[in-house]
Amino acid sequence: MKKTITTRALLAIFGSIPLAVRREIFKAISLIIYHFSPARRRIAIDNLRRAYPEKSAPALIKITKGVYRNIGIVAAEFFQIPSLTRKNIHKFVEYEGLENYRNALAKKKGVLLLSAHFGNWELAITALAFPEQPVNFIYRPLDSPVLEDLVTYVRTCAGSKHLPKDRAMMQIFRSIKKNEMVGILIDQNMTRNEGLFVDFFGRPSCTSNGPALLALHTGAPVIPAFMVRMQNCKYRFVIGKEVELINTGNLEADIFTNTQNFTRIIEDFIRRYPDQWLWIHQRWRTKLHQPAAETT
Repeated sequence: MKKTITTRALLAIFGSIPLAVRREIFKAISLIIYHFSPARRRIAIDNLRRAYPEKSAPALIKITKGVYRNIGIVAAEFFQIPSLTRKNIHKFVEYEGLENYRNALAKKKGVLLLSAHFGNWELAITALAFPEQPVNFIYRPLDSPVLEDLVTYVRTCAGSKHLPKDRAMMQIFRSIKKNEMVGILIDQNMTRNEGLFVDFFGRPSCTSNGPALLALHTGAPVIPAFMVRMQNCKYRFVIGKEVELINTGNLEADIFTNTQNFTRIIEDFIRRYPDQWLWIHQRWRTKLHQPAAETT
């Protein structure tokens, strides 16, 4: 994708700031936003309180501040992604479980990569493209044309392809048929018309049933992957083993069971690194008792 003048300017301006300095600037900005955005802060703390009822208020606040810092770091590092290559990616990322992806790909059925808005999820798109092959990822187009141009350019700079959510299905099937990988994030709230309710941190959470339906229909193996930030400012890209797919022949029950299993994998990983997930998102906005028309 070609860079617009605005995208080139933004990349040049922020790219001219040393990465370590840029991280500190964006972390400071994110903490300012933490203090001056009480509505989002309350969402995060309330979500954490419900997920970790055993934790004290100071502990929850500490995690919440960590969430904002993580968002700041993701934003700061976003401008670094276009400069990454096969030769220098090791300076930022170490890989764990690449053999799991290769084993899945060897089945010649395509691969469904299951992930979440965790760690540096933006970096994950590029990180996997270098040692293996570009990723086809599903996304929701942004409302701002300027941000849309910037984000799309950065996400596709290593050859990965973006598939707009509203018209992605046919492209997904084509990608799977060509034995390519499709990345799907399933940690966001869905409307009742878009998903089904499964347990997530002890609460009914309306979750996309797309990955389960795709896996059952195509036979594509599903593997989880998470970009974990370590204390040395590097990342460990953890690629898990293929998830066992439940296929009893009862489609409705199998979609539910597999969606629950996928969601549990994400929850287990978030519990290990709670400050690296997007708790400010209204993940439980859609309620079981709400009519479909009220959850959009």
